[in-house]
Amino acid sequence: MIIQAFLRWVETARTGERTRAASALGRAYVGAEMNGLDRRAAEMAMTFLLDDPSPKVRRALADALCGCSSVPRAIILGLAEDQPEIAYVVISRSPVLTDEDLVDLAARGTLETRALIAARSFVSRAVCAALAEIGGEEEVLILLENTGANLSRRSLKRIAERLGCSAAVRDLLLARPDLPSDARHALVEEVGAALAAFGLVQMAIGEARVQRITREACDIAAVGMAGTLAVEELPGLVSHLRETGRLTPAFLLHALVTGRAEFFSAAIVDLSGVCERRVRSILSGGRVHSIRALFESAGLGHDVSETFAAAVLLWRQDTAAGHDGTASVSKALLARLRNERSSSPVNTAMIDLLERLAFAEERQSARSYAELAARQAA
Repeated sequence: MIIQAFLRWVETARTGERTRAASALGRAYVGAEMNGLDRRAAEMAMTFLLDDPSPKVRRALADALCGCSSVPRAIILGLAEDQPEIAYVVISRSPVLTDEDLVDLAARGTLETRALIAARSFVSRAVCAALAEIGGEEEVLILLENTGANLSRRSLKRIAERLGCSAAVRDLLLARPDLPSDARHALVEEVGAALAAFGLVQMAIGEARVQRITREACDIAAVGMAGTLAVEELPGLVSHLRETGRLTPAFLLHALVTGRAEFFSAAIVDLSGVCERRVRSILSGGRVHSIRALFESAGLGHDVSETFAAAVLLWRQDTAAGHDGTASVSKALLARLRNERSSSPVNTAMIDLLERLAFAEERQSARSYAELAARQAA
């Protein structure tokens, strides 16, 4: 009888009256001010109001119901598919909407719809994955800034792949400690590409030099990154670097002489196909011939393998003596390569690398000396 009376009244009531009635009905339902029979009648009345010709009535109902978890899903979905100013209220707040509902709304909705989903107080991994796959820059920025978004490493990687060209997206991704290492390196490459393409920089120092400096900076960043990763993350970074053509002899030598032993081992495992235990055994205690054979199975040439084997032996000596061998290994290898007087491109690249590492070491020593002198003077 209550629902019948309400329906008769709605047919003749003015818009303002219907709006107030919808709001009161919704609040009473949310406040659990009804018994079981009345609640069922209220649900029928609210379902009827979904077709009210006035958006003000439907908006009042949405405002009253958007935070309630016990509202029938059919009513919430009806409001979520209404015109934007009504739908957005429910999409941004309703706990009734399931992951499947939100993914469907994101796929069929507008930029604004996806932005509201990205800004919800909690966004599940499944919904984050959908937004990472189809969201534009604005929605993804909101998602990355949302502390309630449960972004998986796979979603972060996908965002980096799709939107790494955006400086704002890059900044937020690089600030995250859970960003996968291969995605982090890809973003570093994006930064380098953006710098290399900057016209003013090219005019100032020349395009060829920009390309060289950019590549060196990316290599330094990758080697530095390798020293901070957990051992289990290294194979992923190595695989990424191999696929992008970064595992050159010069790059591997850089990692070796700067003490990135775990990364270097992982790279040799990847390139040679030899099991990790065997690679570690050869690098830590194998004879020179077995070391060279290992490196040559990884694709390093005969002349290059000799230099790498020498570096490994030098590292063993310094490690056994308890020294940090970066400077001494670089210096000894540099002298060795200069004495060979080879003009091969690989040999030239390794000499250039070792010279730059030696120069960087000298600069660091000078800075450390200056800081010590300043502290003593103070």
